[in-house]
Amino acid sequence: MPATTETILGVFAHVDTTVRALEELKAKGYHDLTVYTPVPVHEIEDVVERDRPVSRVRLFTLLGGLTGVGAGFFLTIWTSLQWGLVTGGKFLQFGPDGAIIGASLPPFFVIAFELMILFGGIATLIGLVALGRLPRLAPSPSFDPRFTCDRFGVAVHCAPERSASVREVLRGAGAEEVRA
Repeated sequence: MPATTETILGVFAHVDTTVRALEELKAKGYHDLTVYTPVPVHEIEDVVERDRPVSRVRLFTLLGGLTGVGAGFFLTIWTSLQWGLVTGGKFLQFGPDGAIIGASLPPFFVIAFELMILFGGIATLIGLVALGRLPRLAPSPSFDPRFTCDRFGVAVHCAPERSASVREVLRGAGAEEVRA
């Protein structure tokens, strides 16, 4: 049987009351929060991001970059082998068993670097969209249009038996309005 959650929304007029509510909620163990602000506020961001793990998007970037470097070297070396291109003033040199024993690699680094940047950027975008579950076509049910103008919102997702405690914390911190 899936666990059900309830969303309690507190509407605040000031940054300091919003930060106070977030601090109290975090202290009482509520970590599933959604905060709505009309402008970026560093104090709110500091409280919300304090114990959050590092984003996994950077792994997408790393894998994309490594794939780009590998693809860059593969593409340039394969091209030189296929068409016998003189690169950096020398031909590819082969040993008696057919293995490459000498090549001018510095010109290949430029293409490898460029493909690392390209693949890393594309992988970052893919990771951002996938992990952020974008696009969100329907607005959040707890969103209020006042949050784009002059009010701050804190939505707390909790078990129904803890909703009374959340309401008390939000009201105690100075919420203008508290609703489910």
